[in-house]
Amino acid sequence: MERGKMAEAESLETAAEHERILREIESTDTACIGPTLRSVYDGEEHGRFMEKLETRIRNHDREIEKMCNFHYQGFVDSITELLKVRGEAQKLKNQVTDTNRKLQHEGKELVIAMEELKQCRLQQRNISATVDKLMLCLPVLEMYSKLRDQMKTKRHYPALKTLEHLEHTYLPQVSHYRFCKVMVDNIPKLREEIKDVSMSDLKDFLESIRKHSDKIGETAMKQAQQQRNLDNIILQQPRIGSKRKPKKDAYTIFDTEIGSTSPKSEQDSGILDVEDEEDDEEAPGAQDLVDFSPVYRCLHIYSVLGARETFENYYRKQRRKQARLVLQPPSNMHETLDGYRKYFNQIVGFFVVEDHILHTTQGLVNRAYIDELWEMALSKTIAALRTHSSYCSDPNLVLDLKNLIVLFADTLQVYGFPVNQLFDMLLEIRDQYSETLLKKWSGIFRNILDSDNYSPIPVTSEEIYKKVVGQFPFQDTELEKQPFPKKFPFSEFVPKVYNQIKEFIYACLKFSEDLHLSSTEVDDMIRKSTNLLLTRTLSSSLQNVIKRKNIGLTELVQIIINTTHLEKSCKYLEEFITNITNVLPETVHTTKLYGTTTFKDARHAAEEEIYTNLNQKIDQFLQLADYDWMTGDLGNKASDYLVDLIAFLRSTFAVFTHLPGKVAQTACMSACKHLATSLMQLLLETEVRQLTLGALQQFNLDVRECEQFARSGPVPGFQEDTLQLAFIDLRQLLDLFLQWDWSTYLADYGQPTCKYLRVNPVTALTLLEKMKDTSRKNNMFAQFRKNERDKQKLIDTVAKQLRGLISSHHS
Repeated sequence: MERGKMAEAESLETAAEHERILREIESTDTACIGPTLRSVYDGEEHGRFMEKLETRIRNHDREIEKMCNFHYQGFVDSITELLKVRGEAQKLKNQVTDTNRKLQHEGKELVIAMEELKQCRLQQRNISATVDKLMLCLPVLEMYSKLRDQMKTKRHYPALKTLEHLEHTYLPQVSHYRFCKVMVDNIPKLREEIKDVSMSDLKDFLESIRKHSDKIGETAMKQAQQQRNLDNIILQQPRIGSKRKPKKDAYTIFDTEIGSTSPKSEQDSGILDVEDEEDDEEAPGAQDLVDFSPVYRCLHIYSVLGARETFENYYRKQRRKQARLVLQPPSNMHETLDGYRKYFNQIVGFFVVEDHILHTTQGLVNRAYIDELWEMALSKTIAALRTHSSYCSDPNLVLDLKNLIVLFADTLQVYGFPVNQLFDMLLEIRDQYSETLLKKWSGIFRNILDSDNYSPIPVTSEEIYKKVVGQFPFQDTELEKQPFPKKFPFSEFVPKVYNQIKEFIYACLKFSEDLHLSSTEVDDMIRKSTNLLLTRTLSSSLQNVIKRKNIGLTELVQIIINTTHLEKSCKYLEEFITNITNVLPETVHTTKLYGTTTFKDARHAAEEEIYTNLNQKIDQFLQLADYDWMTGDLGNKASDYLVDLIAFLRSTFAVFTHLPGKVAQTACMSACKHLATSLMQLLLETEVRQLTLGALQQFNLDVRECEQFARSGPVPGFQEDTLQLAFIDLRQLLDLFLQWDWSTYLADYGQPTCKYLRVNPVTALTLLEKMKDTSRKNNMFAQFRKNERDKQKLIDTVAKQLRGLISSHHS
């Protein structure tokens, strides 16, 4: 029963729901009926809903039928009216159709014209749009064309600016066109092309600047020389008017007004041809020789492209390589001055360019980089100069080299490069220059001494006399009073040597010029070099002449006279140096000339050579001695060889009149001593095994001739019998044997008052043995003559006593 009630309740709810849905369908718009029907199909009672829907449709049909029945007459009337209207409508249709046909026929041309007008308006609109687009594209194309033209004419920096405007200003406005995309894609390639081309121009510039560095350096050094000459003229003539147009400053080599942020020019790189401009009033400066625009262009291009550091590194690397090439001297540089000049020109040209780059660019090179290059250049240059200058044997070439180095240093000093080391090296070259001068003057002195006739200079006129006195400081009032012709005491080599010493001093002075040395330093340098000339070169030359084998006594005597006068002239050389250096000899640390010592040494050597030469001549005469030691005849005159020897000595000592007294006396005493010694040796030599009293008598005559020569006073200045003392040993020995005064000798031996004090018992025994041997071999006298037997016994007794003296003396 409960189930029945529940079923009945559900049935009532379903009926109520269906009723609501039907009302919604009747009242809802047809377009929105879908959700309502959806709710029916979602339920399970759609069959019952369909029955209710059919019932509701039938109810509405009955209501429509009732309504139609109520309005039927009106409907009939309406149909009748509608039929009438249809007929009229048909007529109207026919009229409209006819009118339309006529209108189509009449409006056909107009339609065609309108169609043409439409097409024309369309074209006009397209053209206007095209013009607008072209107005946007034309600037892009013009800029691109301009870019290509600039690259074709190698105006790379403007091309780079054009490329930037094209990329950032014009291309963004038309970026949707394909040709613009092609341009955008080409922009990196164009940048690289500009970089490559500008780098190629820079390489050409570097190659050109390397080839023409010597021309740049030559111009800079010429201008430095002109400026130095001008400064010297101004110093010498300070009051000269200044109305003349001044020369271009030699040190303003480059135009410093070049902007540091823009290219200098758009011309090709390279060295400009200025050889046709030599007729201009002003010599071309180095800035006129070089076009630096490739460097500026490349620098700015790489700066704009953000690769400045790459460019700087490349430039410095390449210039370092070029610096090493420039600093490599040619192997034959030392042969000519032009080799050194070209080497210096290249170095100056290199650093002139770098200095200009330093002052006209911002950071391409800096002072530290320049200083590093200069330190390297300075060390290599000094090393090269030390090596090559050591090969120079010509003092003129060394002097020219010094002047070239000074000009080189002065030129670079103007650009701010420190050159003190170069001047220090010049002091080293100065020593080498002195050595080459000494070698040259050694040859000069040798030629002077070899060509001299070693005779006093004859003077036949006042003019010649004044000429000689003008060449050599000589004063002699007695000689001046003598009438012409007359002779100077010295030979020609004295004034020649004196003048050559002065020329040497001048040569030393030339080297000291422009070295920025003080007067004291110059004076010291000249004096030291002159001392070397005197003590080494001139002294050696004089010694060589003195030691020559064929030198004669006359030449030696003249050398002594000459060196005496040269010694006196040393004070005039001192004054000469003082006058050219303005440094008084009394100044502290002033070096003194050693000429006096040099000439004294040479004179002493000549004196010794005279003594030796005289002794050799005496020995040559003694070799002619031919004594008959076994003769029994008593001679009455001296030997011929000795007479000739004495005559030679007399003539020789007559030449010694101009020698200092002591020299002549010493030579004479030395000759006499040597003669006495040689005669003693001749008497006692072992080859003379025996001699007779007659031979001893002849020997005594010769010794008396020597004593007579000594007494004659061949050289003035000796005291009485001083020269005879040279023969005292011989005289006492001969007197002992000829007088046979053995009792006196043996009794007084050893006493200061002994008559035969100079006779040595050994010498006496040796000579006695020679006479004893002679007596023993003469058998006739020994057997038949009592006197001879007694004499032989006496000789034996004396010999025995002499041996006793000798033994007691040794003990």
